[in-house]
Amino acid sequence: MSDRTSSTTQPAKVGAWFIGARGSLATTATVGLRALARGLAEPYGVTTAAADLGGAPFPDFDDIVVGGHDVEGTPLEKKAAEIAAGGVFPAEIVSMVASDLARIDPEVRIAPTDGPTQQHDIDQMAADIAAFRTNNGLRTVVVVDISSTEALPDDHPAFHSEEALREALDTPGGAVLPPSAIGAAAAIQAGAPYACFTPSAGMSLPVLRARAEAAGVPFAGQDGKTGETLLRTVLAPMFTGRNLKVLSWAGTNILGGGDGATLADPQAVRSKLASKTRGLHSLVGEDVATPLHIDNVPDMGNLKTAWDHVHAVGFLGSRITLQTTWSAHDSALAAPLVIDLVRSLALASDAGLSGVVPELGCFFKDPWGSDVHAFAEQTRRYAAWVEQTSLFAAGRPAGGDAASTGDAPSTDDAAGSPAAGSANGTGEPADDSRVSAGR
Repeated sequence: MSDRTSSTTQPAKVGAWFIGARGSLATTATVGLRALARGLAEPYGVTTAAADLGGAPFPDFDDIVVGGHDVEGTPLEKKAAEIAAGGVFPAEIVSMVASDLARIDPEVRIAPTDGPTQQHDIDQMAADIAAFRTNNGLRTVVVVDISSTEALPDDHPAFHSEEALREALDTPGGAVLPPSAIGAAAAIQAGAPYACFTPSAGMSLPVLRARAEAAGVPFAGQDGKTGETLLRTVLAPMFTGRNLKVLSWAGTNILGGGDGATLADPQAVRSKLASKTRGLHSLVGEDVATPLHIDNVPDMGNLKTAWDHVHAVGFLGSRITLQTTWSAHDSALAAPLVIDLVRSLALASDAGLSGVVPELGCFFKDPWGSDVHAFAEQTRRYAAWVEQTSLFAAGRPAGGDAASTGDAPSTDDAAGSPAAGSANGTGEPADDSRVSAGR
C-alpha cells in the first residue's frame, strides 16, 4: 500500500487502539504485529494474509500503529517477557521487537475511571483516540475492545433512549454504563470503527448502535471465536448435513491466567457461557442439551484445554459418540483475529461503510447482524465481502464521502440475510434480544 502516501490518496498508516492494551491478548497482538512487520514470523493464523485474499488493499502490517487504554501501567516489554515465559511465543522475539514496544508504550493511556460524570470519561477517552490519530498522521483508528470480560448489566431505560442516556451520562455519580460501553461510546464520539472481541456489553446496547449508525461508524462483534466454539461451528453442520440427530453436546474448559481468574466470577462467566452456546443451539436445535463448564486452573496459565462430548442418534436408532480435545495458548489463537479485525474494519472505513458489518461474523461467537454460525458459510461470505469491498474502496476518492460513490457492497443482503454495513448507514442486528443488555 505504498501508493497511499501520494498526494491524491489517504495516508498509509492506520491505528489499532486496544482497550485493554497491556493485557495478554493485546500484548500478543502487538508483539505479533511488530514481528510480522519486521519479517520475523510467518502470518500463520492471520486470515487476511491468506493467499486467496492477497489482492485486497488491507493496511500492511508495518502501516498499523498501536495505542490504547488500560487501567494499569506495566511496560509492554515486561508484559511480553512474562507471556513468553509462559510459552506463548519465543523470548527471542521480545528482544527483537523491544525497541518497538518501548516506542508504543507512551501511546497507551490510563483509562479514566473516576471522572465527575461518565460523559467526562467518554470525552477523555475520545480525546485520547483523536489525539493518537492526529499525532501519528493516521487515516483512521480502529478501536478493538479486548479487555477482561465483565458481568452483563441489568437492563436500563438509558440503554434504549438517547435522551435518557444523555441525562444519565451527565449526572454526577450516575454510573449507568459498564466500562465496555464507555469505551464503545468513546469510539463513536471519536468517529472510530469499533470491534467488540469480548462478550461484555460494549456496543451491543441499542442506544449505542443507533449512535454508531448516525455517526457513520462501521462496527462488528461479538466475542472472538478462537477455539472450542470455532471447532463446534465446523463440526455441527456435519451432523445436520447428514440428518443426524444430536441429543447432547457437553463441554468443559480449563484455563488459568487473567482470563481464568476473571471467568471464575459466576457473574462474569454468564456472558461467556451464553455466547459460546448460542451459536451451537442455532446449528443443532434449541432442544439439544448443551451443558458447559469453565474452570479456573491457575497453573495452566495462558494454555486453554477444551473437551467436548457429542452424543447423536443415526440410522435405525444407532448411537454415535464424538469426543474432541482442543488445547492451545488462548492469546496466540486470538491475536491474529484481532489483527484481522483491524485490517478488515480499516478496509470497511476506506469503503465508506457504516453500521454493523455482519460479514465479519466468521471472527465471532455471537455475530452482530447475522444469524449465520456455520464457519464454512461465514468464511465464504467474508471472502466475497472482501472482494467486493476492495473494489469499492479502490474506486473511492481520498476524503470522499459515501454519498459521492453510492452504497457500499453487501454480500449478506444478496444472500437474503440481515443487512450489512452500508454507506447509507443501514444494518441492524438480526435479533435485538440477542444483543440487548438484559440477556
